[in-house]
Amino acid sequence: MARLIDELKKLPGVGAKSAQRMAFHILRAHDEDAEALASAIGELKRSLHLCTICNNITDVEPCDFCSSATRNLRLVCVVEEPTNIAAIEKTRHYSGVYHVLHGAISPLHGIGPEQLRTANLVRRIEAGEVDEVILATNPTVDGEATAVYVAGLVKHPGVKVTRIATGIPAGADIEYADEVTMMKAIEGRREV
Repeated sequence: MARLIDELKKLPGVGAKSAQRMAFHILRAHDEDAEALASAIGELKRSLHLCTICNNITDVEPCDFCSSATRNLRLVCVVEEPTNIAAIEKTRHYSGVYHVLHGAISPLHGIGPEQLRTANLVRRIEAGEVDEVILATNPTVDGEATAVYVAGLVKHPGVKVTRIATGIPAGADIEYADEVTMMKAIEGRREV
């Protein structure tokens, strides 16, 4: 039981009490349910891996984005996590490919630049395969630090480096915007 609790505590957002509750739930579950959970974890680990080009989670090599004939392979959007891709895809206005860093620079959490997956992005740029890199990291202190770091890595003649706009979300009332959000909105203004 202690070993299972220790393993469950390694999951993001799971503390000691939550891990203990989960462990006791698994203990009380039917054998079939516990086996199904173990089987699902095993199958996930066996069938999914990271794309060697963009680091997205995939079951094929290269991933569907990198192998698509309809996507602009010369336009690369850099995101922190694979889950960020879904938010961009929902817009249906982006036709490029992605590069997943699998994290953001966060000294408080012991994550430095060396933990980010950037080597294959740098190789693509050095090979002349990229025209523009869009930095779509989160508008947080860690995300901004990561964007600055990646911008330095990808600066290369002929490669345009851009950052996604930040500011007031659509449908929001500016009366409730904090000063950083308001500042970013004013900095990111565009001509109409």
